[in-house]
Amino acid sequence: MSGKRPMSAREAALLTLAACERQGAWSDAFLKRTLREGGLDRREAALATRLCFGVLQNRMLLDWHLARFCKMRLDRLELHVLCGLRIAAYQLLFLDKIPASAAVNEAVELTRRYCKNPGAAGMVNGVLRAMLRAGELPEPTGADKAETLSLKYSHPRWLTEEFIARLGEDGTERLLAADNEQPPIAAQVNTTRATAAETASALAAEGVEAAPHLWLPNCLVLKSSGDLERLAAYREGLFYIQDPAARLAVTAAGLRPGMQVLDACAAPGGKSFAAAVDMEDRGEIVSCDIHPHKIRLLEAGRDRLGLSVIAPTLQSAAAFRPEWERGFDAVLTDVPCSGLGVIRKKPDIRYKDPGPMEDLPGLQRAILDNCARYVRPDGVLLYSTCTLLERENEGMVEGFLSDHSGFVLEPFTLPEFGEQPGMMTFWPHIHHTDGFFVAKLRKRG
Repeated sequence: MSGKRPMSAREAALLTLAACERQGAWSDAFLKRTLREGGLDRREAALATRLCFGVLQNRMLLDWHLARFCKMRLDRLELHVLCGLRIAAYQLLFLDKIPASAAVNEAVELTRRYCKNPGAAGMVNGVLRAMLRAGELPEPTGADKAETLSLKYSHPRWLTEEFIARLGEDGTERLLAADNEQPPIAAQVNTTRATAAETASALAAEGVEAAPHLWLPNCLVLKSSGDLERLAAYREGLFYIQDPAARLAVTAAGLRPGMQVLDACAAPGGKSFAAAVDMEDRGEIVSCDIHPHKIRLLEAGRDRLGLSVIAPTLQSAAAFRPEWERGFDAVLTDVPCSGLGVIRKKPDIRYKDPGPMEDLPGLQRAILDNCARYVRPDGVLLYSTCTLLERENEGMVEGFLSDHSGFVLEPFTLPEFGEQPGMMTFWPHIHHTDGFFVAKLRKRG
């Protein structure tokens, strides 16, 4: 990034992928900063994003193929060399519109620029040209079905086995394939400011195609949007981005104008925004987070959307606040979780160490127990996660109910899906949403 040399899409992807491996950086945040600092135009930025996310979605598969052509073990290669090979291999295997020569030549050039070993560029050239000469490559095979699915769809074996235990092999294959698909951009209309038709017209005037969602009211699916923050319709607060499953979790709460609502784990704010829209911006929503910079994000989103009922507040969801006891008609607890339902949007989640996930149920239960104290008699406690692990979802709710006889599951009705028996799991391969879980609990009057 030195001097005024323009950064290419492949270079931006290389730097992002290397940072993810070396520093444990999250790809979306690091890539966004790299694109901004590198001054990439819209077309190059789109290619960099495709390369970065494509490699992360298929990293285990790419490594399986590369290992067949590389004489050295992949884990002994310099990090930038390995990331460059993955980027080139992804282009050769998945992108038809990029000439093979361009993919190979750029990989060789980036190796010369970032690698300390003077012979590495020749090795990269040899590996990629051997891959080209081999023609159509075989599908990976493992020692058993779980390993084969793990390699084919680049999900660690432990995670593949978790899903097989719940969905079977066929259901797991469909889920893993869905995790590697490109998710649509869902814009939820801020109906306190405009209708869906008015918002779509405003977006069209800026060159953004916005089609009504197939089954979710006041939701638009965006195409060719580019940087959303540059759009006047965005800056004027006509919409906010939120997956349909997360939106329906708030719908399940049945909020009404004038309610007192606590959003206990609010950042980055989507559920607070949805709640305020459902409440027609009348009542009060106390939106909490434990990080000051996230409170500022909540305030910025509130002000952009013009939703005056939202009161961002620095507060831990697990720490009791006596003055809030029995103080809210509804309490939303979208708890910290393993995040395994949003792999299609954050593909690097699948590679994170599963060890720390074992502590999450304890934190989730502490939040649920604490926030239950804030619910008024006959009020609602809503529990939600963006994961698909039963121990963080149904198991958590069942354990809570066994210890809290004052709460009961309450059925709720959703667009498209009708009445649900108090709990619902959204699956990417079934509902075409993020993986998401929601449970509605009513406190006895």
